[in-house]
Amino acid sequence: MLDIFDFYDKMERNNIMLSFKGNITSELLTSILSIMESKMENLQEEPKTKKKVYNVLVECLQNLYHHMEDSSLGSHSDSKQSAIFMIGKINNQYNIITGNYIVTENVEFLKERLDKVNSMSKDELKDYYKVVLNNGERSDKGGGGLGMIDIARKSGEKLNYNFMTVDDKNSFFSLNIKIS
Repeated sequence: MLDIFDFYDKMERNNIMLSFKGNITSELLTSILSIMESKMENLQEEPKTKKKVYNVLVECLQNLYHHMEDSSLGSHSDSKQSAIFMIGKINNQYNIITGNYIVTENVEFLKERLDKVNSMSKDELKDYYKVVLNNGERSDKGGGGLGMIDIARKSGEKLNYNFMTVDDKNSFFSLNIKIS
């Protein structure tokens, strides 16, 4: 049995402003963005911070939306289609956390991309963004990895990620982005 108070307490301690688990639809993206916009309005957040958080949020949610159907659909296809998303604020730092299933055979490729992005300076990221954009390198999801480069550039932080093996075909990918 889920201890709802314990769950509430954990969310409270981590200052979770919004959390969602389920299928990511374009309508949901619109709703989440509008909820966060009004929450930041209420917090009287600096316009510069608001813009940063909003832009990173858009990228993170689009990543979830575009890569959700990647996992091989087994008998639990509904849960494999599902993703989790949370946003919290501790002190002056926003945390955007996402999680979704991915096919295990794609883990190494994604890990290499993330590590490459993490190894770059601000200027190198700017140049790399242009290279990827001009190369027309596109994944079958249309992105070419621009989303992760963009997240790193806009947050000004390293991409904090994790992969957890779920079964013989699937892994769970989580990403924690900090925005100061």
